[in-house]
Amino acid sequence: MHGHGYAPQQPPPTSGGTYVTLRVMFVVLAVMTCGLLAWAMMLRLALVTRKPHDWGLFGLVAALDVSAVVLVGIDPGEDEFQGPGGAGMVILLTTMLAAVIYYLFADIRHFSRNRQPQYAGYAGTQPAYGYPQQGPTPTPTPVHLQPTQLQHHQPPVQQTPPPPTRPAPARIHQVQAELDELSDYLRKQEGGS
Repeated sequence: MHGHGYAPQQPPPTSGGTYVTLRVMFVVLAVMTCGLLAWAMMLRLALVTRKPHDWGLFGLVAALDVSAVVLVGIDPGEDEFQGPGGAGMVILLTTMLAAVIYYLFADIRHFSRNRQPQYAGYAGTQPAYGYPQQGPTPTPTPVHLQPTQLQHHQPPVQQTPPPPTRPAPARIHQVQAELDELSDYLRKQEGGS
């Protein structure tokens, strides 16, 4: 009674609107704070891609933001920035511009690679002229097996379906000849009765 079930289907990919909204939100956050929160979008990118160089860039942007704030904070100017304050603002704005450009480039590239179209029939294969290519068949996963059934459970044997074949022209002619012979026989039966 307790047979094999199928592996759970993966949920369909979410729409690109969510990704675009997050991109816009992080870029606006960095621009509205004049680069003070540029590290937030780099943190999101590092968390999403999990690449070591993105973590390194996150650390670099955070360090540049902190150093820029320190330079602006130690500026002795009353109304205008002088040497250290001006340098801090240049670092802050340059970091913001570079971080926004890299963030948009890397985030768009990361999510466009993840949304490659997949053929629904077989995992990872593309159809050729309407027929799916021979590929790995999905294997069912056991569902509700009792401990005694686990001992005697053997993995299912994978069977690949034979490729679709077209009947040979000689076979068509043979069938046509047999049908003609049968119709002649039936006509004789009707006429002779």
